Amino acid sequence: MEFRQLHTFVTVAQEESFSRAAELLGYSQSAVTVQIRRLEGELKVRLFDRMGKRTILTAQGRQLLEYANQILKDLEQAKTAVSREEELHEPLHVGTLESLCFSKLPPILGYFREHYPKVPVKITTGSPKELIGMMERNQLDLIYFLDRSRYSASWNKELEVREPIVFVASSRSPLAGKKGLTVDELLEEPFFLTEKNENYRRELDQLLEERNQELTPVLEISNTEFIIQIIQKNRGISYLPYFAVEERVREGRLAVLDVTDFRAVMYRQLFYHKNKWKSPEMEEFIRLAALDRPQGTETERRE
Repeated sequence: MEFRQLHTFVTVAQEESFSRAAELLGYSQSAVTVQIRRLEGELKVRLFDRMGKRTILTAQGRQLLEYANQILKDLEQAKTAVSREEELHEPLHVGTLESLCFSKLPPILGYFREHYPKVPVKITTGSPKELIGMMERNQLDLIYFLDRSRYSASWNKELEVREPIVFVASSRSPLAGKKGLTVDELLEEPFFLTEKNENYRRELDQLLEERNQELTPVLEISNTEFIIQIIQKNRGISYLPYFAVEERVREGRLAVLDVTDFRAVMYRQLFYHKNKWKSPEMEEFIRLAALDRPQGTETERRE
């Protein structure tokens, strides 16, 4: 039994597909098939069943997967333990939301760039559902998102921070500074919102549904920075995490609206899969995220 075979086996199990596993590993599909057949021959068991287009683990396959994940995890830990290179250098792949990408990641990435220049950092954005799926398939090292408090026995949660979600408009809007606003009053204004059925947008839609109301936004887009640019020009209202608009509010360009009949919070959370070994690069990202605003680069500090 070879480590290469175990790695291939785990990838096929995660992807539920020989062809997708081959693509991810850089092998031909026939090479993946040969490795799995050799592994099955050595163990004298069938590891996968084909169910339509899906490749599903057998009972023996599920049992082997637990051991294979642990073996590969121990191997990575051993490689790091015996390495003499003290500087961080392994790749880091983080999945996150658009809003966090613009608001929370720049200081963390700046710190990595200055202190760990050998670490290649890749950022992938998506919805919480998409990011969780990628983590479950071992396509991401960490996921960093905003949603209801999430839990799974398969995940390690490293961070959970309460974050308010607010209605926001241009500081020049007639609604800015007005006390005791209601959601009904806001519905008369044009809305620019993130896409339907995802985290805080979902919460707003559910509230309106309970009141037999519906909101049709002028624009739906996943890019929160684009929404902020639009509403700064006094063209409507949005519903966003406070951390995404905090800087503009402080500068006087945006205003948080005083809406009295609806308040919501969500949680900024950071996870990795329990079957994944926590590398030093992951540990450092987690440490910096927990600080919220790590010390910037030398250039940023001088500015």
